[in-house]
Order: sequence, then structure tokens, then C-alpha cells
Amino acid sequence: MKEGKKFIIAGGGTGGHIFPAIAIANAIKKLSPSSSFLFVGAKGKMEMEKIPLAGFEIKGLSISGFNRSSLIKNIGLPYKIAKSFFQVADITAKYKPDAVIGVGGYSTFPMLRYAQYKGIPTFIHEANSYAGKSNIMLAKKADLIFTATDKMESFFPKSKIRITGNPVRDEIINWRIDKKEAIEFFGLNASKKVVLVIGGSLGARSINESISNSLELFEQNDLQLIWQTGKIYFEQAEEKSKGKQNVFVTDFINKMNYAYAAADIVISRSGAMSISELCIVKKPVVFVPFPFAAEDHQKANAQKLVDQNAALMVEDKNAIKELVPKVIALSKEVAMQKKMVDNIEKLIVKNADIVIAQQILEYLN
Repeated sequence: MKEGKKFIIAGGGTGGHIFPAIAIANAIKKLSPSSSFLFVGAKGKMEMEKIPLAGFEIKGLSISGFNRSSLIKNIGLPYKIAKSFFQVADITAKYKPDAVIGVGGYSTFPMLRYAQYKGIPTFIHEANSYAGKSNIMLAKKADLIFTATDKMESFFPKSKIRITGNPVRDEIINWRIDKKEAIEFFGLNASKKVVLVIGGSLGARSINESISNSLELFEQNDLQLIWQTGKIYFEQAEEKSKGKQNVFVTDFINKMNYAYAAADIVISRSGAMSISELCIVKKPVVFVPFPFAAEDHQKANAQKLVDQNAALMVEDKNAIKELVPKVIALSKEVAMQKKMVDNIEKLIVKNADIVIAQQILEYLN
């Protein structure tokens, strides 16, 4: 297989786009060590911080999405889109990629559209069961489209679809960490159960408020918390949990392998990447689907696991009232926890990153 390909990987905005992108890059590098990578993201978004931490270079575009809550904020959007195309033209001319991979997010569309205009091979990864608008628009001229699930023909040309599952970070797949060590890493008591709260990389209001309103209940039931709040809610949560020895609070967990190892039960949104990771780490989980996801796909994601007795679900609108009582009840049902773990284990897909990397390299060879 020919070595030394140059790749641009475009996308970001949330961990659900960023971490698969990193996983794909690392898998290509494993199969083709002399390949090189440049990431392209949106200025001010979390990829500008997380990608360099993973050891890759990133360029930022001056682009944002359509603001549905304030139409006046969209006045400058056409200018930003136009400017982003000049930026990707400059990046492409200087870097001269052999291929461009898009994972979703604001920067995906201008980068892949320009690459397609220049005749550069493009590949798409779609993590969700309901495809994003950028990926749908790019699909016709894309070379291959990698999807997490089947039945995606309504979004993409059938001949281009390759069902691979979602690429998961290597540190999650190979997460062999001692539970006691992991709990102590967060400054908690290894003799008590731990509930891990991960409302997505940007935070989740309903989950955060549910936890905040019920901190005493966790303490009364001898439960500890590892609580990822997102940046917006962090200061409030830190103040609320001050002095509570059973709570570790942070805006973002960089060592998720330690968090998963420490956890007995997980509270999570039900984005595609969260589900992929939770299947691998085999933890009892209570999902609170994000209610404004396109076509309510997070609820559909969670329902698939609920139907297989692999997870529990609380709707976002009911979270304040129902979430914490359901988690506390689950913490006392050891048999139910084991049943959920046994069933979620059946849904594991571990090698999606390698499968995607192999197919991209074979296509380019």
C-alpha cells in the first residue's frame, strides 16, 4: 500500500464530531505511519483546543451556523461563509491534500465542497441515524460515506454507503484501569458507589439542574458523583457542591477512561458517540435525550437500547422530577444493573476506526 498520503480532516463543534475525527486520524496513522494530517475547524469552537491536545495541527475558519434563536445574529453569515471559502482555498493550496475527510460541524461544508470542486477525493463520516444537513448536501460528490447504522439510503446514495459503526477513542477501547485507582484519581472514596454525569461536551441544562437540586439525595443514599457540567454551568455547580466530599465537579473530563472506570452508573445524553462509548465500557446508563436534536434522533437512539433492556431513559421534560429518583433506585437494583450490562455488551463495535481507515487507504491506492 502506498505510503505518505496527506489528509485534511474537517469538522468539530462537539465531542461527538471531534473524537471520531481523532480516532480516524490515529487509525490511518497506524496503518500508514508516514501519512500526515491537518485538521480544519471553526474558530472559537472546542476543536481549536482539543485537536492540538491530541497532537495534531489545526487551522480555524471564520464560520458559524444559522442562529435560530436570534435572526439578527445571522446578518453576517453570508460574509462568514464567503470568507471561509477563501480560507479553505488558501489552506488547500498550501497543504495540497491527497484527500479530505469530513466528520460534521460548521467547517465540514466549505472544506469538502471546495475539495470536491478541485477534484480532490472526499470522504464523509456520519455518526447519527439522522444525517446532518452539510453531509446530505456533500454526499452526491463524496467518494465514500461511512455510517454508524443501516437504513441511511434516504440521506445518501446507496452505492457510496459503508456501514462501519462509530470510531471510538483508543483510550476508551483500551481502558484497562483499576476501579479503585480511578475513583481515587477523582478524590473520592473507593468503598462507595459512583454516579458519572456526562451531559455532553457542552453541558446539558436539564441534567445539571436535576443534579444540582438533588445533591443531598445522593449523599443520603451513600452515592458519589463525578459531575461534568460543561462550561456554562460549571461555576454554579462548583458553588453548589462546595464542601461536599462525595462530589467531584468539572466543566470537562479530559480523562474519560478514568471516569468510566470509576463509574457504577452513568447519566448521559444519547448522542451517537456517547452510545458507542457506553456500549464499549459496559456501564448501566440512564439516558436523557436532547429534545431538540434533528427528528428527535437522540430519543430514537436511546429507545433502541431501552427496547433491548440495555438502558433506561428519562425524557428531558421529566428530568427534574424523575431522573435522580430513577438513578437512586437503579443503584439499589444489582440484578437490573447486571442485566443492563449483559445486554449493552452485545451492541459493542470496537474497530470502526480501523475499518474506515482501511477503506480510505484502499480507495486512494
